[in-house]
Amino acid sequence: MLLKQADLMFTFPKGFSEIKAINNDYFSFDFAMEGPEHNCEVWLMVRSQKQNWVSYEKARSDKKNELANPDSMYIDIGKAYATELADSRNFMARHIPADVLAEYNADAGKSYLLNLRDMQVIHHYKYALIVSLQKKHTGTLVAIFFTNYKDPDFYRDVNRVSHSFKFIP
Repeated sequence: MLLKQADLMFTFPKGFSEIKAINNDYFSFDFAMEGPEHNCEVWLMVRSQKQNWVSYEKARSDKKNELANPDSMYIDIGKAYATELADSRNFMARHIPADVLAEYNADAGKSYLLNLRDMQVIHHYKYALIVSLQKKHTGTLVAIFFTNYKDPDFYRDVNRVSHSFKFIP
């Protein structure tokens, strides 16, 4: 239902298995999966921005309330999780290039590469890659990939999961 509301298509990646998603006071995710050799985890958040966009437009026309632009939500969510997981600013952020965004029918995106704090909730993983994608006026997808090794196998898993999602044109 969340995928449909955010105009996202999803094909479950081969070799991955579903695990319980984290949903507590600090982390709220809709779905989670584990890599084929249990060497990585992926946490996913999907949010529709359609109703937020309607509320934003109404507030702008009323000039009573000033709301944050829902199309910038992908930045705020990604940065918030990066800050929490990496303990302040111990991460590198980059804009996702237009040609890569086009593969996902996304309009904007950022990635964050982190050295993680030692935390039980993330099973003491050492590194994370956060990918945050936005389709204007439509939806936001945030995926966090956790690993202990930034090796080719990890990036192959990232690639497999990443290509499982696409915004509907």
